[in-house]
Amino acid sequence: MPDLSDRIALVTGASRGAGAAIAAVLGESGATVYVTGRSSRSGTRTEGLPGTVEDAADEVTARGGTGIGVVCDQTDPAQVEALVARIGADHGRLDVLVNNAWGGYAAYDGASFVAPFWEQPLQQRWDAMFGAGVWPTMLTSARAAPLLPEGGLVACTIAWARDAYLGSSIYDAAKACIARFASSMAHDLRERGVTSVAIAPGFMRTERVLAAHESDPFDLSVTESPEYLGRAIAHLAADPARFQRSGELLTAGDLARVYGFTDVDGRQPETFTLPA
Repeated sequence: MPDLSDRIALVTGASRGAGAAIAAVLGESGATVYVTGRSSRSGTRTEGLPGTVEDAADEVTARGGTGIGVVCDQTDPAQVEALVARIGADHGRLDVLVNNAWGGYAAYDGASFVAPFWEQPLQQRWDAMFGAGVWPTMLTSARAAPLLPEGGLVACTIAWARDAYLGSSIYDAAKACIARFASSMAHDLRERGVTSVAIAPGFMRTERVLAAHESDPFDLSVTESPEYLGRAIAHLAADPARFQRSGELLTAGDLARVYGFTDVDGRQPETFTLPA
């Protein structure tokens, strides 16, 4: 693991899945990591899934970093502003922002999700994909930007498969919006020396995916652990030349070959692709 012991990081949407894994890897690299999500030991858990912000923060600390769990709805301006104010009061800066919060799967229905866009419940999809999916990245980035120092990093997690169709037109558009926003942020942050990228994992073995596999088994050999994405972000954050990549769309598989890291099982999965 690279040495990030001097870095202050924020990982949103990190109660479980990719966010929790990214936070854990940053912790293993020695970072202080603020972990946010809506699921808490003392409150409700999103969709009844396992994992809380406290669990994720404890894992950061167990791996050698400093984990700080904060219950925060990243769609709520007041809560996001309070979160950023807390980080500012505690440290005066934010070195790494990982925009991972994504509420786009709310009220997910597999059949209608992949239906032609004119047959989908449009308002419901808009509220989920753009209101709870795209908006958290825009809101958190806007509020956190003043804390980003020269050399800071903004990494937005996305679903990307070399411009292949992602299986649902509205979902496809929302994910493309985040990717484009990451590139646009790079333009606005350039004079301040802050790097902004979008980064895509492959097919990850998250809790949601493993639950789906348990009910309807499929081939897991093509999957990767969520920590593969975390290792990509950690290595990018430690790269003194990272600013040269600002504005790019990156993948965990490509960065593994640039920086020489592997997944937790020692493999180095290729970049995920879909049929064009």
